[in-house]
Amino acid sequence: MYRPRVIPCLLLRGQGLVKTRKFKDPVYLGDPINAVRIFSEKEVDELVVLDIQASRENRPIDFELIAELAGECFMPVCYGGGVRSADDIRRLIRSGIEKVAINTASFQSFDLIQEAAASYGSQALVGAIDVKRNLMGRPKAMAAGGTKDTGVGPVEQARALVHAGVGEIFLNSIDRDGTYGGYDIDLIRTVSGAVSVPVVACGGAGSHADFGRAIREGGASAVAAGSLFVYYGKHRAVLINYPAPHELPDLD
Repeated sequence: MYRPRVIPCLLLRGQGLVKTRKFKDPVYLGDPINAVRIFSEKEVDELVVLDIQASRENRPIDFELIAELAGECFMPVCYGGGVRSADDIRRLIRSGIEKVAINTASFQSFDLIQEAAASYGSQALVGAIDVKRNLMGRPKAMAAGGTKDTGVGPVEQARALVHAGVGEIFLNSIDRDGTYGGYDIDLIRTVSGAVSVPVVACGGAGSHADFGRAIREGGASAVAAGSLFVYYGKHRAVLINYPAPHELPDLD
């Protein structure tokens, strides 16, 4: 029976696995290869891997590391971070990546998405939107790893990404990242109601119950989380974990 996807989201900083809080203060967790191996053993639905520095520092993708990560995966993998060209997308897909997430480059031009969609299909492209609320509470789409305010609203950006050819939206709340405070349901509801493609909600999951809220109340098609799958207990001991099917609430 169909169940909405529950997706671990791993953050890379250099060649290390890290976790952030509100996109700041990355804490080193260990070797990402080891984490991917454990998630493969646990048969997770899918995996999202994001390089949090590539766009900020305008540096190239570490294709060797990504190929090594993809080689350890027995589940679909989405990669994002520093994707700037059609050649980047081609090399990522050839290395074993099923989906490529594009964020910063889309604010310069949608040509890259249109070209890649024509070559690989919309299912291979994910429009990543990092959202931060301003002092008035209005959500804005951010670029360059959450450091640049684009002035564009998330709904406007989501619609433009879908029009350009992405097959999925990865919607990440900067304000909720690493807080365990629950997903931004209003944000998820607004974006998912504005587009026809699946929306993956990320940022703020504090318990398995939050997954169901994002899907039932927000309209998300899938949920992603970071802290919940790399930490354990109130003291945040580093432990790669993933719920067994019977540990998940009813997500429909």
